[in-house]
Amino acid sequence: MLHQLEKAQQVPETHDFLKNLFLDGDLIPLPFQKYLAPWIAKRRTPQIEKQYEEIGGGSPILRYTKIQGEGMAKLMDELNPETAPHKFYVAFRYANPLTEETARQMKADGVTRAVAFTQYPQYSCSTTGSSLNELYRKGKAGDFGKDIEWSVIDRWGTHPGFIEAVAQNIEAALAKFPESSRSETVLLFSAHSLPMSVVNRGDPYVLEVSASVSAVMDRLGHSNPYRLVWQSQVGPSAWMGMQTGEALKGLARLGKKQVVLIPIAFTSDHIETLYELDLEYAKEAREHGIEVHRATSLNDSPVFIRALADIATAHLRQTAKTGPTSIQVGLRCPGCKNETCGAQKTWFARGGR
Repeated sequence: MLHQLEKAQQVPETHDFLKNLFLDGDLIPLPFQKYLAPWIAKRRTPQIEKQYEEIGGGSPILRYTKIQGEGMAKLMDELNPETAPHKFYVAFRYANPLTEETARQMKADGVTRAVAFTQYPQYSCSTTGSSLNELYRKGKAGDFGKDIEWSVIDRWGTHPGFIEAVAQNIEAALAKFPESSRSETVLLFSAHSLPMSVVNRGDPYVLEVSASVSAVMDRLGHSNPYRLVWQSQVGPSAWMGMQTGEALKGLARLGKKQVVLIPIAFTSDHIETLYELDLEYAKEAREHGIEVHRATSLNDSPVFIRALADIATAHLRQTAKTGPTSIQVGLRCPGCKNETCGAQKTWFARGGR
């Protein structure tokens, strides 16, 4: 099993991570990208390193990804013994272990059947799409070895197990407020934003995140008022809004006193949750008179790990009937001009042939 994830792991890697991030035109399209990306990375590295220091020196995302992968593979051995044993691999897009390192390991292990299982619940061509493009490039070059049969799990943002895991964490956060005022607490779902240039070319991410939020609220019985907001804007260009920090200030102005922050598009803790939500936004909210509690990230949640196993097991059982990819992953954004995306989709639809 191949997990697609991205974020920096430790402070010493920060510059390389940022450089790789800003070099990725699928995620952040920049003019003169080859020259501008290293310059931006150099300028931003001290600030990001300081943030990592404030959350303890590094990101726990690799540790949690391994916990999730190990738990998933163990459950899959029980749920689907006909395809056992199952083994997971981690392939980050911008930080170690990079896809090329994982490819070498899979080749050395003699892997002949692989599932590209995105760990972004909701699809975007700038995240899952970019990771699949990189897999395609390495796969076509033979870096994974010869004759590997590939299939893709490309999105799962409304899967009942994922929704249940998120809802349980929200309920735990709500329980920290007095019962008398609990129903007045605003649920603020926060997802990583996208440049409007990506949104406007037809990327499905905003729709899919919205679908996740709707499913969670259905599960909660629409117990509280809620909004979906966006975080982690980078650079001066227009991004999807409104931004999480501005939303908190606006809620304070409207007289709201209690908020639960919910990371709806992340599957484990990293700098966007531990620094942006916990230290930056929550601090600002408290300064404006709002009591804030954050719903815990999915991390090592048994409910979430079971959901991953269920998703992957169902995928393996259905692939013979449905093919290597979903119908939806085969559709390019209407405004897409990236020829790699078209080639990648064709390659995966043929099982990596």
